[in-house]
Amino acid sequence: MRFFKRTKYIPSGSLSGLAVARFKRNKLAMTAFMFIVFSVIVAILGYIIIPDKTPFANDQAIELGTKKPGFEVKMLKRELNRQITQYGFFHRMLFGQVKAYEEISIYNYTISGDSINVEEYTGLNPNNGLISSFHLTDIVFALKSYTVVDNQDNKAYDIEMMNGEIINISYENLVVEAKNNIYEKHYIFGTDIFGRDLLSQLVIGTRVSLSVGFIAVLISLLVGISLGSIAAYFGGWVDNIIVWFINVIWSIPTLLLVIAITMALGKGYWQVFIAVGLTMWVEVARVVRGQVMSIRQKEYVEAGTALGYSSFRIIFKHILPNVMSPLIVISAANFAAAILIEAGLSFLGIGVQPPTPSWGIMIKEHYGYIILDYAYLAILPGIAIMLMVLAFMIVGNGLRDALDVKVVKD
Repeated sequence: MRFFKRTKYIPSGSLSGLAVARFKRNKLAMTAFMFIVFSVIVAILGYIIIPDKTPFANDQAIELGTKKPGFEVKMLKRELNRQITQYGFFHRMLFGQVKAYEEISIYNYTISGDSINVEEYTGLNPNNGLISSFHLTDIVFALKSYTVVDNQDNKAYDIEMMNGEIINISYENLVVEAKNNIYEKHYIFGTDIFGRDLLSQLVIGTRVSLSVGFIAVLISLLVGISLGSIAAYFGGWVDNIIVWFINVIWSIPTLLLVIAITMALGKGYWQVFIAVGLTMWVEVARVVRGQVMSIRQKEYVEAGTALGYSSFRIIFKHILPNVMSPLIVISAANFAAAILIEAGLSFLGIGVQPPTPSWGIMIKEHYGYIILDYAYLAILPGIAIMLMVLAFMIVGNGLRDALDVKVVKD
């Protein structure tokens, strides 16, 4: 009887195809990857999908501060008597849109003649709100002027709107339009201490965190790959100088270096991107230098030199494509680190500045509520940071296993 040793079947295909197949079989990594894709889509759509579509999701209503998730309130929409520039879809998606109306939170209302009387919402029980009165035309239209036309039994109104349009409307229709401007507003995650929609703040904070991670990783790759490859390929005094510079930067604590760069560049949205990126290139440069030093002795590199190819072509077209695997893994880890650093800087007040929403700022503004009945105000952005960082770390580990050519799985 003959015995045959069972061997593993290795599917044919490119190395990148095999890596993708191995990554897809990692259910945990794929779940994390899908979470990241979902977060990116939400961040890109931004103001289109959130309840508060104003710039920076900064529509404040102090009387609605610290309301619990699921809170509902009755709103009166009053058109503003001024021209508001209306932007296109992509501008609104990226930057939001200034409202052409104001929202007045109300407890109840009555219509008397051509006026609407409302008891404004205070958040107290009993309410005991201020009674305000508005003309019906002032609620429904952004107007320059109006005149009342008596038609014996019925009133009619000639309206001149801010855009110059002239409208004639009956009293009955005016009442119907005014009632349509009263609606229930829902806050899925409640409101923060300033009465802003917490869900909208979280979504725009996602955009900030992902933007910081992407730009910081891009800067670190550009600087790290350039310095690491030049040092390893040319060697000698060039390598000594670059390695000395790498070691100097490596010896400085990352957070202190970020704070120093931030202080030099100033506080702001783009400054924190550059500051974080300029502190994350060291690890990239060290890995690239080690990989290039092991590859530059290969036969195909020596052949390129013998054929007279330029050093730039040999480095960027023949060497660097073979060191992409560890760089992809490092980039995933650096992405997670950039999110944490940005949140820390914003918490300290030297990162992204208000009114730009940031998960770190949200925690800073609400961490005092953790010991009260409003702990979710700080916990929700904290969970968002934790999930995003965890997702990138899991994806990085999955990529490491998938790109390891020594690992062959059934």
